[in-house]
Amino acid sequence: MLRTSIIYMSLDLSNIETPVYILEEALLKRNLQILDRVQKESGAKILLALKGFAFWSSFRRIRKVLKGATASSLNELKLAHDEMRGECHIYSVAYSEKEFSEILRYADHVIFNSFSQWRRFKPRVERARKSGKKIECGIRINPEQSEVKTPLYDPCGKHSRLGVTLSEFREDDLEGISGLHFHIHCENSFDVLERNLKNVEERFGQYFSRMKWINFGGGHLVTGRNYHVDALISLIKDFRSRYKTNVYLEPGSAVGWQTGTLVASVLDLIHNEMDIAILDTSVSAHMPDCLEMPYRPEIRGADLPGKSPYTYRLGGITCLAGDVIGDYSFSKPLQIGDKLIFEDMIHYTIVKNTTFNGVSLPSLAILSEKGIYNVVRRFGYHDYKFRNG
Repeated sequence: MLRTSIIYMSLDLSNIETPVYILEEALLKRNLQILDRVQKESGAKILLALKGFAFWSSFRRIRKVLKGATASSLNELKLAHDEMRGECHIYSVAYSEKEFSEILRYADHVIFNSFSQWRRFKPRVERARKSGKKIECGIRINPEQSEVKTPLYDPCGKHSRLGVTLSEFREDDLEGISGLHFHIHCENSFDVLERNLKNVEERFGQYFSRMKWINFGGGHLVTGRNYHVDALISLIKDFRSRYKTNVYLEPGSAVGWQTGTLVASVLDLIHNEMDIAILDTSVSAHMPDCLEMPYRPEIRGADLPGKSPYTYRLGGITCLAGDVIGDYSFSKPLQIGDKLIFEDMIHYTIVKNTTFNGVSLPSLAILSEKGIYNVVRRFGYHDYKFRNG
């Protein structure tokens, strides 16, 4: 069952311009309380993974709890530095010469995907350290154990380009390395971490005590309904005790998990052997994760086709033939102007949007704990024009 706040239930959607993502601060607060408990009781540090949640208008609250952010690009790193204002970590599959000097300016932790990248950039790291820059470096390891069912999201699949396997690990290149990083999850529960950590330790545990920190990566759905938070805290405490090292977690989904919705309107109703409703949103442009993962987005008050009296195919606004959200049934007929609420549309959705067809991105809004609705960003012609030439 998806979460929503009492405040949202009292929100009058009739005059709200759509499409719009609405982040509920009360639900974000709930997630942060869980993550903060993990930090305080386990001694781990939790970072915000910007690849999953970059709604920076909410960072004033997040940065009071989490220890910083982790980036996958120079732009994300700059955002971490400017808006999170804590520790700034970066991992990239490969760094470019033209960007690395700027990366060293903003990052305090740089994680390399290979020993060849580490050897290539090590002299520049050492020069930065000699000039007074405090910077720690790490290597991403690949334990070669797949747990993620969707190949697109599996970091440890066969021939993966992500991380160093045990056979390619170079102990003689560890000078200057203070941490190891692994990422083997994707919105997984605690049992997956518990099982996989044993495999990681069997392969790479001999190096852990030499490290200042071990980064467990992301994909830990700590704020999910059935996640065993107590067990996670115990596991981290035991790990830190055995290896005398610090631990990082860097969730993206867990921060934004079930914190808000995408609200869309019905623009037209047509019929082609079945009833079709055209919405002012798009699954391909506004909800791409639904196609990539893939999963069927939930709509408040709607059911599977045929379960309720009135079934519609919900179509997007672009000219892409396959821009179809799915078939849903409703207790009463849809009308032009009706608002539909797509659940859990904050994490891994906003960050992947496109302006295909020149369709504007949905606005971004925040619903405060006091019930104040505020649109923090609207998108239009200039956002489309200046990304295309």
